[in-house]
Amino acid sequence: MPVGPARMPLFDHLGELRMRLVRIIACLAIAVVVFYMATPMMGQFLLQPIVHYIPQDASGFAATVALDPFEGFATRFKISIWASVVACSPVILWQILAFFLPALKPNERKWFIPTFAAAVALFVFGTVFCYLVILDPAFQWLTEQADGLGSVMPRMSSYIDMIIKFELGFGVAFELPLIVFYLVIFDVIPYKKLRNSWRTVYVVLMVVSAMATPDASPVTMLLMFAALVVLYEGSLLIARLVLSKRIKKQNEELDAEEAEEAAQELATKKDKAKKAK
Repeated sequence: MPVGPARMPLFDHLGELRMRLVRIIACLAIAVVVFYMATPMMGQFLLQPIVHYIPQDASGFAATVALDPFEGFATRFKISIWASVVACSPVILWQILAFFLPALKPNERKWFIPTFAAAVALFVFGTVFCYLVILDPAFQWLTEQADGLGSVMPRMSSYIDMIIKFELGFGVAFELPLIVFYLVIFDVIPYKKLRNSWRTVYVVLMVVSAMATPDASPVTMLLMFAALVVLYEGSLLIARLVLSKRIKKQNEELDAEEAEEAAQELATKKDKAKKAK
């Protein structure tokens, strides 16, 4: 990957930024054209987990409804845009990295490749988990809410938009282990505090689950919450195994701080007692 020098004139930096933005836009434009042709197949793939909640045509495909002439084009364009962003994400990230990398220190650069690989793997795992586990019960609960009130019309744009939001929400939420790992490794929050504050963390995860699920249903919220709790506990376990020396040092520092605070508190109480006498 070509990387520019660390020190360059301002206009040279702007020129390099423009060059890298042009590469990103060109990559996205080509991908959008390619994926636009394949959007019917990708749309059916997205709808596959919930196909039994949608009327089917003679070929067994999901028969969604478009309410106006422009809805089909808008939906195909939306699918192709998101597919292009996902497919071109390595190029986008590499171009961004190549622009900022010269400003990083050597010991900071070494973390990029593992971070990039872990972030991609966790995002993919989150989307696959959503596709295989979440979509079916989520749409089952949502469609059942119309019982006794009316029938659900499977509008094309609404269903595709909801599925994309589900996939993105779970993909981003599954980056939690990476966040926890770096909180520990950079001493932002010591492992001991993360371990002892599990009640507070669980409440935060519940709030995140409520905000990240686009349908606001208790089913998907609880499923995401359960997945995040497992990921959080797993990330703490991995951090404890991989960063045992660092965690031991952090615990020693915390114990020393707590002992110092206890000594100061005891001294303050003694001073107050003497003044009271």
